[in-house]
Amino acid sequence: MSTETDYYIGVDVGTGSARACLVSSKGSIRASNTQDTTTWRDAHDHRIFEQSTTDIWLKICIAVKKVLEDSKVDPAAVKGIGFDATCSLAVADFQGNPVIVTKGDDVGKVGTRNIILWADHRAEEEAELINSTKSIVLNYVGGTMSLEMEIPKILWLKKHMDPALFSRCQFFDLPDYFTYKCTDDNTRSFCSTTCKCSFVPDKGWQEDFFTSIGLEELIDGGEWRQLGAAKGRIQAAGTPIGKGLTRKAAEELGLKEGTAVGSGLIDAYAGWMGTVGARYLENGRLSGFPSLDESRHRLAAVAGTSTCHLVQSREGIFVKGVWGPYKDAAFPNWWMNEGGQSSTGQLIDFIITTHAAYPELKERAKQEDKNIHQVLLEILKKLCADNQVDSFTALMKDVHFYPDFHGNRSPIADPRMRGAIVGLELDASINDLARKYYLTLEAISLQTRHIVSSLNAAGHDVTSIYMSGGQAKNATMMQLFADTCGIPVVLPMNGGEAVVLGAAMLGKVASEGITQAEDMWRVMVEMTPSGTLVAPSAPPNVKKILDAKYKIFLEVIDTQKRWRKELEEATA
Repeated sequence: MSTETDYYIGVDVGTGSARACLVSSKGSIRASNTQDTTTWRDAHDHRIFEQSTTDIWLKICIAVKKVLEDSKVDPAAVKGIGFDATCSLAVADFQGNPVIVTKGDDVGKVGTRNIILWADHRAEEEAELINSTKSIVLNYVGGTMSLEMEIPKILWLKKHMDPALFSRCQFFDLPDYFTYKCTDDNTRSFCSTTCKCSFVPDKGWQEDFFTSIGLEELIDGGEWRQLGAAKGRIQAAGTPIGKGLTRKAAEELGLKEGTAVGSGLIDAYAGWMGTVGARYLENGRLSGFPSLDESRHRLAAVAGTSTCHLVQSREGIFVKGVWGPYKDAAFPNWWMNEGGQSSTGQLIDFIITTHAAYPELKERAKQEDKNIHQVLLEILKKLCADNQVDSFTALMKDVHFYPDFHGNRSPIADPRMRGAIVGLELDASINDLARKYYLTLEAISLQTRHIVSSLNAAGHDVTSIYMSGGQAKNATMMQLFADTCGIPVVLPMNGGEAVVLGAAMLGKVASEGITQAEDMWRVMVEMTPSGTLVAPSAPPNVKKILDAKYKIFLEVIDTQKRWRKELEEATA
């Protein structure tokens, strides 16, 4: 058992940074440090996003050493370390050297750019081929495999790489790469293999599927060495990997050799782990210790550049257009479903920064010593007063925004969906920017309702949303979520730290050798700071508008699909 003087390190590898956090056994954060990472784009192909494990590992080491320095905690007091990362594809050879994934003459050779980032959409044709197979694999991804998953990307690499070089590659979902880097042990996690690499719960790898799409060499006589997951070498979250940190990894991190390393999680799942165990304040009183069964009613919304929606169940529930069910992804013998929005925080930034009035907004925020969101809310309040309406929702009732600028992940599972705004005026003022800002928050909220409704219609019973990530700090948006979805939203005390806190929990689970769901849940509840409950509070007139706009939101989806079909028929 851990003591008050035991500490754990969580490492969170996000889309643009690597963060380390030093956490006590009771979940208090002693130190945190973030280091920016590099992403390469292609000026001639907007679909391309690439990164480097060498760059990210360097930044992880800097961040870990920095939290030890800032906290003045003895490395010997750190009993475990856990990793989460984006669901990106990392490629290395069997000696661990990074392998280039950039299209061109060097693809497949040893080099720096060896990560195809989750947001990379180069594998559209490969995903279409996979989705034409009708394989059992597709049943566990909502019926349609996203081009953001790893198998379409591996297939793209096979098509563009010399066969001899391809055969020397190991393919990792990024969280598993870093546990491998730390331990020299190639054990993979159920979270990564099941959620992103087409490992079917209770059935394993499907040889007929890989053969049908042209990746039969990965079977390797049943060894599956390129996916690193032969002979049962797949473990639940937090399971100790190998003998802990190798001497080399320990020296680079500033920790002790043999420090426990927990099997990793995709970043959204770490956000689930660091969020849904929270007790919360309601009317000044702290809620009781929640049971494990309560976890199945709590939807985690991990909101950053994109948003992932995660909910657990005792039995597998199939939801059309929603990924999963995934067995053992977080807890042994429990199932997970994962919905998502491909662009949320990114979309808010895009709408603000591409508007003609953005320079004016920045200057005004600077002069008034406020952040831009505060300024936009003040403008909206004045617009409400000027137009004699009592809510932002009423102010925007005649304008409709569909938010899929980067395709739809859930529950439509269609990368061809695109954004739309109906009700535009000849207005490029800062007032128009404020309106479009609120409209974006509203559209994201309506899509969240679409996801929650789809989950519940299929058999889930979601009764609350547990937020984490930067968007949890936006009070207007959180109230809009509660009002639009009609269920409370719980904001943990450290919503921005929830993901890295979940990673630290993996270190504790590993150090204590925990293997049962009940014990993992206890760790989560004990280490998660209490939160604040935001209850639905929309007046009846506002709720009616939101319900009407949700109906229109669904009609926009049907209309866009119909238009696409008509144009395809016209150009066939």
